[in-house]
Order: sequence, then structure tokens, then C-alpha cells
Amino acid sequence: MEAIQNYSRRDFVKTIGLASGGLLLAANSSLFASESSTAIETFNPNLFVYLQTDGTLTLIASRSEMGNGVRTSLPSIIADEMEADWSKVVVQQALGDAKYGDQNTDGSRSILYLYETMRKMGATAKALLITAAAQKWSVPEAECIAQHHFIVHSSGKKLGFGELAATAKTLELPKNVTLKNPKDFNYIGKTLKSVDVANYANGSAVFGIDKRIQNMKFVAIARCPVTFGTVKSFDKKAALKIRGVIDVIEISRIAKPFGPLGGVAVIASNTWAAFEGKKALTIEWNYGSNATYSSADYQKTITDGILQPAKTAKSIGDVEQAFAKAHQIVESTIQLPLLAHAPMEVPNAVAWVKGDSCEVWAPTQDPQTARKEVADYLKIPLDKVSVNITFLGGGFGRKSKPDYIVEAVMVSKVINAPVQVVWTREDEIKHGYYHTESAQYLKAALDAQGNVTAWLHRFALPSIMSTFVPGTEYPAEWEAGSATDIPLDVPNFKVETGKAPAHVRIGWMRSVINIPHGFSVNVFANELAYAAKKDPLEFRLNLIGPDRIENTQDAIKYNTARMKHVLRQAAKNANYGKALPQGHAFGIAVQYSFYSYVASVVEVSFINNKVKVHNIYTVIDCGTVINRDTVKAQLEGAAIFGMSLTYYGKITAKDGAIEQNSFSDYPLIRMNEAPKIHVEIVESTENPTGVGEPGVPVIAPAIVNALFQLTGKKYYNLPLIDYEIVG
Repeated sequence: MEAIQNYSRRDFVKTIGLASGGLLLAANSSLFASESSTAIETFNPNLFVYLQTDGTLTLIASRSEMGNGVRTSLPSIIADEMEADWSKVVVQQALGDAKYGDQNTDGSRSILYLYETMRKMGATAKALLITAAAQKWSVPEAECIAQHHFIVHSSGKKLGFGELAATAKTLELPKNVTLKNPKDFNYIGKTLKSVDVANYANGSAVFGIDKRIQNMKFVAIARCPVTFGTVKSFDKKAALKIRGVIDVIEISRIAKPFGPLGGVAVIASNTWAAFEGKKALTIEWNYGSNATYSSADYQKTITDGILQPAKTAKSIGDVEQAFAKAHQIVESTIQLPLLAHAPMEVPNAVAWVKGDSCEVWAPTQDPQTARKEVADYLKIPLDKVSVNITFLGGGFGRKSKPDYIVEAVMVSKVINAPVQVVWTREDEIKHGYYHTESAQYLKAALDAQGNVTAWLHRFALPSIMSTFVPGTEYPAEWEAGSATDIPLDVPNFKVETGKAPAHVRIGWMRSVINIPHGFSVNVFANELAYAAKKDPLEFRLNLIGPDRIENTQDAIKYNTARMKHVLRQAAKNANYGKALPQGHAFGIAVQYSFYSYVASVVEVSFINNKVKVHNIYTVIDCGTVINRDTVKAQLEGAAIFGMSLTYYGKITAKDGAIEQNSFSDYPLIRMNEAPKIHVEIVESTENPTGVGEPGVPVIAPAIVNALFQLTGKKYYNLPLIDYEIVG
């Protein structure tokens, strides 16, 4: 097993603020590594178990809590292997520190990466407690078991975990431990109430925007309407007349992937004054080269590009020859817009630069990157920076980028006081990192029996890598992966990528590249089914083909049997094929992403030229489930998130400036629009895989596929509000 070690109590107390004695454990792990294979990711998560003499068990959560349930799920794995009493567990949030391994809470990776490590930590703690009890009783360890926070001897006598902590902490760690049989799990695979639900309910949970420090100032920043533009000059006289405004300063753009855009910062004694002061500023901007950017013109340019041969990303067989021999050719062009994250809690951060050190409190998905960005900006050692992770009121990938944290640090350094930078909703919509827009062209050949003999997928989209390597014009290999590595039983297959330079900051958003590719593949497969005069469900199952382990470039291979199972099960749950009311139809979609398999069947109506989603039936196979409540909640949230993108999601630019402002023109699904959502979780003993993101990509294509059946129209350029069928 991986090394698990006793950890310096002084370091531990310093790190998480605990002051009493007890048993401490830390673990080092290199996940997916073996002598004969290359690790997907190597890291050393020192996630601690702290057992006090009164039996209180403090477990450390290293990942960020943003409604994903990770502060409950990860510690519950340790508690299960320990045979701990969950009512005696206290969860403590870790600071941002490399000792915890990769703390970036995105990519649906928390359980995937840390499941085995958490189990081994719990099993090690249990083994130490059993050894301690056996020594106290002078009996063989084999006669002792752990049971609900006690070590119990075969004779019936027992000792509480707390009673054994002092002895256990003196013992040498076992070289090997035995993990529980999954059939004996107490918490894993069950439903477990969030450790934070009471604090959410009573309002005591501290989100970033709630954080307060004595003498803290509040900051609002005016940024250039055109991305990467700079300040030419500004007049602050009117702003300074507003009661509560203290000062107005310029902050420079930092030309780094997570660097602030720069602008003019208004410093005030309260948030209202800061916002009003920002409105009162008079600023002349240097717009720069992006001033000519128009999203409409740009979309036309990249669409024209993908209608011509482009750069080959993958090729199997000979698609051109197959097209020449085809019984029928089907072609479609799909256009999808830029999207904003729109978390309910806008970006915000508290920072206090104190001489050669800095402390930060922020709703961040990636505290270690934030810590490094702060240290680099201040030119101080990393250990002089502390990043405290608050609760996040949504993240969706936006809060993995710490530009807003560095902004707070910049202002704090100038005024020598703690500050809180708070973005407005307009700031978040107009100055974020956007999910990429795309143009996609698909072409397929059908034989006389309606089988697909050739598949061509050509697409262009501004790459996320353009944020890290300015000038990038083609997608990275992983961005092409959800188009190249898909389970299609097609003998002639080709994917090409077109040129698409970026004009705004492109960043990952919930489900990332699976949004455009999941949409295009699913709607095109549905269109092919109708061209072949076959039922969309059976056609898609046949298109996936025989059961097999697909040989992708990834270390984890996907299994087509599992993919077909979730599709069949979703159809079964929806009673697919049953007679529906007039004007109603089913739409289906299935996607493999983040190593999980998800299918959705939606019941949609189209009456009086208006679309309405009545039911969503989603099935997920994510391997071993930790907390069923969390998985269900994530799939329900993904359905609403996906519906919002389908109905309303669209960011546009004119003369370089983003045109949308707030929820008034970038709306989300409201309660009266929400359908009934039915979730099934496939029972599995496979390794756990992603949950937070895989439910999103199937929603839009399933809705559009239902509309295709009802209307015969291709709603292939989202959002649906542009067709005036929403509302």
C-alpha cells in the first residue's frame, strides 16, 4: 500500500488550528501508478485523521465545497473504513497547501482520485486502534474487531476509540492493511446527510462573500468593456464625492492566464458605496485590437472554415471513398455560442497583505494555484501565503481561476489594509472566462440498410489553451478527444479541426468540451436515425455497436456495454415507446464523459409554438457510489444547468464588448419551467468516476431531438430563445 505516516503534531495544529493531543495520520499516494504503467497524476495528499481522547474524530476535507457534497463524501470514506460513528465526526477544511496533493476541485475528480487513499487512511487508523486494544487486553489482534467507534473483543468487552487514542499514537504503523468488503460498508453507497446542512439552514455557513475582518475595506473594479483593453485616463472626482468612498486607484493588467484584467478600483467603507463610486467614474479606455471583434462575424468566419477540409485529428479507413459509394448522404452544420458560468455567488475575495506575508479568504476551487499566483505577484515565498477556503455559492469552473483573488491582493498591498473585492453580476457576465463557442460540420454515409458506413466530424472552436498560450488557434488534443474517442461502430471515421483564434478569455465550464461535442454527436445521430427510418433508440444502440472495451488514448478505457445499459435503462424508466399526449415526444441522448456513462430521455411538448420539458429521466453509471444523495442532487442540478444553456445560454460581443449584462438578458431556468427529474444510479463495484459534470451534456441534445420529432426542424443553433419558442 502507499505510505501512511504519523505527522508532526506541531505542523498539524498550525495547519488546521487544533490544539489538543491525539492520533494523527497523514498519507502519501501516487494514484494509478505501478511499476509497469505511467501514472495519470502523481500527488501526495496529506489528508489527516485526528482522533481525540474524548472520541471526537476530526477528518480533513482537502477539496472545496460548492454544493458538490465533497466535505461529506471524502471524510465518510475514511469513517467507513475506520468503523467510526458518524455522529462523532467533525469535518475541518484544509488550507490551500501542496501537502494535501491536488486540491483543484474541478473535472469531477475528487472521488476518482482520492477514493483508495481515503480508504487506506481509514483502514490504517482502524488497524492502529485494534493493535492498541489488543495490547491493553494482552490478547491476539485477530480476536478484536472495530465496531461503531469501539474496538470489541470476542469475549464481548470493548474500548472506545477515544480511550485508545493515546496508545495508538505511539504505535508503529502497519505495513499493510486490509480494506473492507464493499458488502460491509456502513456509509459508502448509502445516503448520508451533509455535514454542513445545518449551517446552510441556519445561515451560519460562511461563504466568501460573507467574510468580514475588522477594518476591512470594500472594493469594486471598473474593467475595460473590451477584453484585454487598458486604462488611458480616468477622472475620480465624482466618485470621491459619494459618501463612503475612500480612494480610487488604478490597477494594472497582469498578462498571465489567471492575471487580473486591470482597471480602476474604488475603495470604500461598504459595498454599496464602492459600487456607486464605480458608476460615477469617468474612464477613457485603450480598447486594443479586440475592439473589432463581433461574435456574429466571428461565428460566420469559423463556420465558413469548417465547410472546407481542415487539419486531421483522427482518421480510420477512407471516408471519401465511403461517401462516394453511399446509398444516402446526410450533412448538418451546428453553431453554439459563448457561455458564461453565472454562479449564484459572484467572484469575491478577502485579502490582507501584512508586510512580507499575506492571508486570503476566498471561495476558490483551486487554492494552491491561488496561493502561487499571490506569492508570485508579491514576490514572497509560498509559505508566507495562506489561502483559506470558504464555502462556494457555485463555481462551475469559474472559481478555479484566481484572477479575482489577485485583484484583492493588489489593492490590499497598495492601501496596507484588508480588503474585499466583490464583483457585480454585470462584472461576472461581462468580464469572465467563457465557455468556448463552436462551429461543427458533420457528414455521414448510410448504406441501403440504414447502417452508417462513414462519419466525418469537422469543428472549430477557440481553445482553452489560448488562455495559457496566447495565439493558440487549434484545439488541444484533449479538446478533440470527445469527438475522436467516441464509441461508434463505423468502419470509416474522420475528425478534422479548423482554425479559431480567441478574442476573449476561454476557460473550462461545467462539462467543458463535452457540451459542444455531446450536443453535435447526439443530435446528428438522431438525424441519421430518421434518415434511415429507424427508431432513434435502436439506431443509437446499433451505432455504438458490440460490447467492447474501447481502446482510447486515456489510461481508463470505456466500456460500450455500460454505455448501452444506461441508455436502455433511461428508456425503460421513461417507458419509451408508450403513447404520449398530442404534441408530446421523447428525445434521447447518451454521453461518456469524466469516465462516467450518462443517458437522458426527456419528455417534451411543443404546443402553440412553445417548448416545455415535462420529465427528464437520467441514468448514471459512475462506478462505486459514495453518497447516493449527492449523486442524485448533482444529476438534478445538471439537468437544470443543461436546460438553462439550452433555453437561454448565449454570450455575444459587438465592437469587442460583451452585450449581456445580468440575469435579465442571460437568464437561468426558473422554478415554473423546471420539469420532474427522475434519477437512477446504476449499482456497480467498478472504481468510482465523475458525477458533478457528466449529467450536463445529454440535456440539450435530448431536448432538441424531441423537438426534431415534433416539428421536423433542426434547432441546431442554440439557444432556443432565439427561435421565439421559449416562454
